[in-house]
Amino acid sequence: MRVLIVLTYYRPHVSGLTIYAERLAQQLVARGHRVTVLCARHDRSLPRREVVNGTRIVRVPVVARISKGVVMPMPLWALWQVWRHDAVSVHLPQFDGGAVAMIGRLARRRTVVTYHCDLRLPKGLVNRLADLVTYLMNLLAGVFAHQVVAYTEDYAEHSSLLRRFRRKIRVCPPPVVIARPEPGTVEQLRATWGATQGPVIGMAARLATEKGVEHLVRAMPVVLERFPDARVVFAGAHVDVVGEAGYRASLAPDIERLGERWRFVGELGPDEMADFFGALDVLVVSSVNSTESFGLVQVEAMLCGTPVVASDLPGVRQPVAMTGMGVVVPPADPGSLAAGLVEVVGDPDRYTVPRDQIQDRFDVTSTIACYEDLLAKRPTLGCSDANAGEAGHAPG
Repeated sequence: MRVLIVLTYYRPHVSGLTIYAERLAQQLVARGHRVTVLCARHDRSLPRREVVNGTRIVRVPVVARISKGVVMPMPLWALWQVWRHDAVSVHLPQFDGGAVAMIGRLARRRTVVTYHCDLRLPKGLVNRLADLVTYLMNLLAGVFAHQVVAYTEDYAEHSSLLRRFRRKIRVCPPPVVIARPEPGTVEQLRATWGATQGPVIGMAARLATEKGVEHLVRAMPVVLERFPDARVVFAGAHVDVVGEAGYRASLAPDIERLGERWRFVGELGPDEMADFFGALDVLVVSSVNSTESFGLVQVEAMLCGTPVVASDLPGVRQPVAMTGMGVVVPPADPGSLAAGLVEVVGDPDRYTVPRDQIQDRFDVTSTIACYEDLLAKRPTLGCSDANAGEAGHAPG
């Protein structure tokens, strides 16, 4: 099967969405499918076309930038690419998603939309307008899609957009792939971080408003009262994050006051992330709104033996609910976050589950089987899908 994956940002840009799309592409290639990724050339140093691990990548030139988004002639490129493929996988939120889904439908190509999360840009009139237009384009994509993939029923039930497409929704588990941590490397990391004694609290995210980093910063004084040697290690982009300069500046004084109790380690590769997770005592996912729909890093941490304290948000609370490997706390509440951290760090055995049990819950083969089933179905031209009579679940 020839599959076209369409999204705004793709690797080497790092986000949960780009990691999801990359894993989907690589796993489909591994199963014998021909995959093309159509995305923005968000960095001019990137080649217009290349093949990476069997995936053909075609990058569309960027004409302008609006906050965290880009303006590009994606529909023109999609017109040509759609005809060369059997199925189209459109990943939202995406300004061009509606046009691409419409092209796929009119070309009688099986068109499947994956809704990763809501879009909420920083405050400002231009950003509010961009939010509205993108929402309408995402809505249009849902109308033209044969089916719509959601991460969880929980998020689908609470999303204002997904609720409109209940008859089309298929829940597929997100693709989770991570190596086992190397014990020797884990010990070296903890020594490097100066954490041979006290607990290590980790975050794996961009330094962005929606991640609620300030709530962990404000929770730390309470945590330090109980665990004086505790420290935070933050993995992910934290400098020059698009649209987040003001947010970073607002956090800087409080982070500086924590001194050696807060360390940034930058962006890490896949194998490095496994060792990073393995070196933690607990991972924090302190997201504050529906721009987070799941949090792949939670499952990755759990597979590396590390429990999680996560925000009680639709979708985000599901990994803990499904595994028991951690606790959920009210979002944007530093006091509750501190209490959750103290609870998990103080009784780690209670929140530890064998890797096999986590793996059974989040087997990447189930994800790919779900997509193969959706993308291989015979396409129709009408805007309703006879095969999507009600919400379904992925096998496993």
